Amino acid sequence: MVGAMLLTGCGQSKITGKLPGPYWADPGPQNAVTNVVPTLPAMPAPTRPAQAPPVDTPSAGIVSRSQWTRTGVARPYDINPMNGIRHITVHHDGMPPTALSNSSRVAARIEQIRQSHVGGRGWADIGYHYIIDPQGRVWEGRAIRYQGAHVKDQNENNLGILMLGNFDAQTPTNSALASLDRFVVAQMQRYNVPLNQVRTHQERDQTACPGRMLQSYMVRTRSGSGTMLGLARRASLA
Repeated sequence: MVGAMLLTGCGQSKITGKLPGPYWADPGPQNAVTNVVPTLPAMPAPTRPAQAPPVDTPSAGIVSRSQWTRTGVARPYDINPMNGIRHITVHHDGMPPTALSNSSRVAARIEQIRQSHVGGRGWADIGYHYIIDPQGRVWEGRAIRYQGAHVKDQNENNLGILMLGNFDAQTPTNSALASLDRFVVAQMQRYNVPLNQVRTHQERDQTACPGRMLQSYMVRTRSGSGTMLGLARRASLA
């Protein structure tokens, strides 16, 4: 039943005690697979970010949506346009750890999340724009021309990136973290998003997401000698 699959990651309480090691074997660093209201003549056009509008075609190396679902937007009249990207938010799924060692299992996990969002929560589609699996592959989620559903009341202009795993109960793999750093900075470059607008879910809302282990990594990677900060500086984004 879809109702039994509701995600708990973004609303879960924090887990205490010693954390286990990575649940998934780390295959080593990989390349990232990286109704209608008439316009009144006297009204000025709305202000939008100075950037090209997002398109649906995923970038090279990203696993396309068609690889995990043939289903489109479930409620096309209940979804808002993105109108530019100014923020990036990182999440975890918070679901019970399970082996995601091959593409078919990852695809099934993403589809389970989509069904939970659409059938259990009544959303238009899966809430996240991109998903990173333990092997570091990047999967296309909700089309980036649409606002996501991943931070309550803060989805406008906000790109949602999900890391598969429960990082209160396991540690992210090195491959997933390396992919996250590279992919986030690539999106920062693409949409001219500064590093101070790359945040985790709990930095925007009252939640434990993205789990203690990923949260602590995000703090490190954006500061000091962190990888994301270094990449952003080389791209003149920090």
